Amino acid sequence: MKTTKLHIIQADEVNTGIKLAARTKIVKALSGALADAYTLMLKTQYYHWNVTGPHFIALHEMFGAQYTALFATVDELAERIRALGQEAPGTYAQFAKLSQIKEDAALPKNWGLMVQHLLEGHEAIARGLRSAISVAEDGEDSATADLLTGKLDEHEKTAWMLRAHLA
Repeated sequence: MKTTKLHIIQADEVNTGIKLAARTKIVKALSGALADAYTLMLKTQYYHWNVTGPHFIALHEMFGAQYTALFATVDELAERIRALGQEAPGTYAQFAKLSQIKEDAALPKNWGLMVQHLLEGHEAIARGLRSAISVAEDGEDSATADLLTGKLDEHEKTAWMLRAHLA
């Protein structure tokens, strides 16, 4: 019986028209965006489970929708990294190093602080995505730039809704 040797495709063998150096920079930016989205997803889910107060139902439902959307974002960003021929980060330790969003030391004392922290997280991600879009555009990667532009729109809309909830 003849066995076939399996060839593992290396990052430098991916040939979709984006140079390896550009893909490496793009993946670094995508990895930061992935870590931010994952960390904010966990924070949002934490608040979803623990929110209390006069706005419980509205916030519980809103936080649930937000962490569900963030879960989809995490998957899309990781799959884009893989499409670019590199490994996606996937551990808490990797995310902690890469993310600009920090975990809470303790549960915020009230719903208003939860909303404020999530607002700050979405705004931070929006700023990071703007930078990542520039990296993708510089690397002539319109697919990544388009993906990130769509995510930017989602985070800005979510920030607006959170801001309106605090008004």
